[in-house]
Amino acid sequence: MPMDATEIERRITAAFPDADVLMVDMAGDGDHWAARVTCAAFAGKSRIVQHKMVYAAIGADMGHELHALALQTFVPATTDTTPAT
Repeated sequence: MPMDATEIERRITAAFPDADVLMVDMAGDGDHWAARVTCAAFAGKSRIVQHKMVYAAIGADMGHELHALALQTFVPATTDTTPAT
């Protein structure tokens, strides 16, 4: 049985409570997902490390119950409130 978007998002936000997660069913079959994850914990880390962090949050079901996950990771934008000089 494929993993649904709610379960994927739950696992990601359990590992990264501040994460903003957007899930998209890429094939309409509930088995091929895209996730866009924005999280402050990704700051200063390479894209590969960020993706490994998300895969670790999903756990051993990655590649099994969750067949495919197209992943995009982002660091939240910061607003600089320092006055321009």
